[in-house]
Amino acid sequence: MNPIHIKKLDHIVLLVSNIAKSIHFYRDILGCPEARVSKGLFQYQAGDSMIDLVVTEHKQNAPYKTQSSQIDRNVDHFALTLSDFNKEAIIAYLKKFGIRIERSGRRFGAQGYGPSVYIKDPDGNFVELKGPPEEKEKNNN
Repeated sequence: MNPIHIKKLDHIVLLVSNIAKSIHFYRDILGCPEARVSKGLFQYQAGDSMIDLVVTEHKQNAPYKTQSSQIDRNVDHFALTLSDFNKEAIIAYLKKFGIRIERSGRRFGAQGYGPSVYIKDPDGNFVELKGPPEEKEKNNN
């Protein structure tokens, strides 16, 4: 019997090149409140999950050490579930900050099919903004 029972994504740690730009993006634009700052680790609440930011240029010398010594990208994207999804309003809001939609469409996620848009953060990481799931009968299509 497998003793591991995953309930949700707990956190993701992103290596960032400019902490000020990343804080502005995650805190001010996406609305993730600051949870804690400790020894080079900047943590922001994303609903029930957490987004941690670590500056790459200070990674080797910072009090907070990452598990990896590589700076190369090793994440394709991560998804943030939104409580509601108005694509036109999202696009208009992000446009004010010079953020463009990289791709959009109906995507499958942890709760089933639903709408989503992909944007990039200041370091080029893809962030999927995922809408609520469709009704169950639509998920079978």
